[in-house]
Amino acid sequence: MAEPPIPAGYAEADVERWVSEQPKDPRRGAFARDRARVVHSSALRRLAAKTQVVEPDTDDFVRNRLTHSLEVAQVGRELGEALGCDGDVVDAACLSHDLGHPPFGHNGEDALNELAGSFGGFEGNAQTLRVLTRLEPKVTDPSGRAAGLNLTRASLDACTKYPWPRGEGPAGPASSKFGVYPDDLAVFGWLRRPAPTDRPHRRCVEAQVMDLADDIAYSVHDVEDAVVGGHLDPARLADPDAVARLAEQVRDWYLPDASAEEIAAALDRLRAMPTWVGDYDGSRRSLAALKDLTSQLIGRFARDVERATRATFGGGRLTRYAADVVVPRETSCEIAVLKGIAAVYVMTAAERQPLYLRQRELLAELYQLLLTGAPHRLEPAFAADWIEADTVGSDDARRRAVVDQVASLTDARAVRWHQALALAAPSR
Repeated sequence: MAEPPIPAGYAEADVERWVSEQPKDPRRGAFARDRARVVHSSALRRLAAKTQVVEPDTDDFVRNRLTHSLEVAQVGRELGEALGCDGDVVDAACLSHDLGHPPFGHNGEDALNELAGSFGGFEGNAQTLRVLTRLEPKVTDPSGRAAGLNLTRASLDACTKYPWPRGEGPAGPASSKFGVYPDDLAVFGWLRRPAPTDRPHRRCVEAQVMDLADDIAYSVHDVEDAVVGGHLDPARLADPDAVARLAEQVRDWYLPDASAEEIAAALDRLRAMPTWVGDYDGSRRSLAALKDLTSQLIGRFARDVERATRATFGGGRLTRYAADVVVPRETSCEIAVLKGIAAVYVMTAAERQPLYLRQRELLAELYQLLLTGAPHRLEPAFAADWIEADTVGSDDARRRAVVDQVASLTDARAVRWHQALALAAPSR
């Protein structure tokens, strides 16, 4: 059964899969099937109950990982198609980009990274690759080994935000990030085969679009959530002391090479927008004004990037490794300022630190409870991974199976399972 033609700008190698499959529906191309597989995955559904910034059960308005991923996909698809990328490839990457995130957002990521430090660490993006190529049940190879969703090479490459193993990334703010664990290097090497060898850290255009769409979406929407949730009064951003604190946060977390003056200028440009919300009272009118601001910000950033990229690389279809996304410096600073606002008023707020500590302690205790009771306490799929590791005597692989189990859980499931196991544990 023949498939539709490969989209312009893509090659035969881009539609290959790790495990060969026979086409099932001649009406749908390989990339459309990739997107559909992500949409129907259990890993995507679980994101509805995983923290974005604020816990999903604390407010009816606040975003969770699923709603965030949907918004990233909307931003990414439009920008990608404007540059000539295949919309389904970008869509699949945007929907997938957070599949590997554990309970409690980045706080949970830090906790699992500490627990897994001796056997490869933990990183949400490396875990995403693991979900897509191993853990999410969809395809198995002829020997029965799981191949995850078995996406095409182009889609998997587009999902790879940090295309390097731990400790091999470029210097800079992302130096601690990585995109693959040691035991996933085989599939990683396969998906990265077309990448230029002279620039090993380079990402394909579609991955760059996904990463930028993620930055745009969460920078804008996290500020919106902070305002609606009462964490931020926009009027505070006119205070020089608040601006100085924001500049320090932005340089510490996002743009270390930016000056305080450059950050203050970026904030001034944002506050000078006609749609900027200077005060907020919770009325429908102010909610509408805030929503209009988020729309204008997304459009502003996307247009600036599209113009700059086209000015550098010209017209036509910009796909795979034919170009790089160009983000103007002023745009980078404005996005960083918005991310810094959320960091200052939500993520690093003093009143939230005891909660973060409890979350990290809970995950550490849950990991230990599951480890001591494995494989019987694990879900069947993860128990099978433990047993397979046990047959070859790999303690690291056994521990990785437990980390995979914990990372798969939603926030609420992690809390309930911890409570149940802690109550059942014998007292000391």
